[in-house]
Amino acid sequence: MRISYHKEYSQFLNRDMEYKIYGHAGKPMLVFPTSLGRFYQYEDSGMVNTLREFIDAGKLQIWACDSIDEETFFSTHWNIEDRVARHEQYDKYITQELVPGILHQSKWNNGGNEQRILISGCSMGAYYSGNFFFRYPQYFDTLIALSGVYSTRYFFGDYVSEAVYFNSPLDYLPGLHDDYYLNQYRHSNIIICCGQGAYEDEMLQETHLLQDLLERKQIPARIDYWGSDVDHDWPWWNRQIHHYVSGCL
Repeated sequence: MRISYHKEYSQFLNRDMEYKIYGHAGKPMLVFPTSLGRFYQYEDSGMVNTLREFIDAGKLQIWACDSIDEETFFSTHWNIEDRVARHEQYDKYITQELVPGILHQSKWNNGGNEQRILISGCSMGAYYSGNFFFRYPQYFDTLIALSGVYSTRYFFGDYVSEAVYFNSPLDYLPGLHDDYYLNQYRHSNIIICCGQGAYEDEMLQETHLLQDLLERKQIPARIDYWGSDVDHDWPWWNRQIHHYVSGCL
């Protein structure tokens, strides 16, 4: 397996950002870490090895990005508006620096074939992947979100300013009537999964809310609830990601 490490300066964050790429060709996949996680977490938690058969076969190429959670959603020093403003800078890093680089390199690696990105994550990474997917569907055609929340209530309670609102899918999607966005969603592959075991209560509740919302919007999606023994933890996420990726490629 080809593995490369990258450290690049972000003009939006005014700091270096790190990421790793796994594989040489195939469907581009962008993955986010769990809360306060780093870019190497996906590999350390076994997910890269779980997907190795697809990577080695040139069917999948993974970009594992970094987070700045300690400055945004999990900051203990800044007020909510400053935390969201910093997240918006991270948003610009992802969508205006990292994603264009992924699309460019993927096209090169796949003989000029342009593909949209499969975006994914577990827990906090599921929140990120869902929010980026719904805000920027022009870049993504597949979402695999595992054990996530899909609003900002988990982080900010009932506080909802304009900036917070536009990072809370369960808040902004109900009022979205733009046919461009809705058509993009309807022609994408949306997979939302949650277990029903330990530490999944809040995620289970928000997954149900997202399911109801997507059904009302007539947006096709696969919403799966795994059993009462399925906990909020990496062994289950490893099994889930292999199951869903194998059905997408």
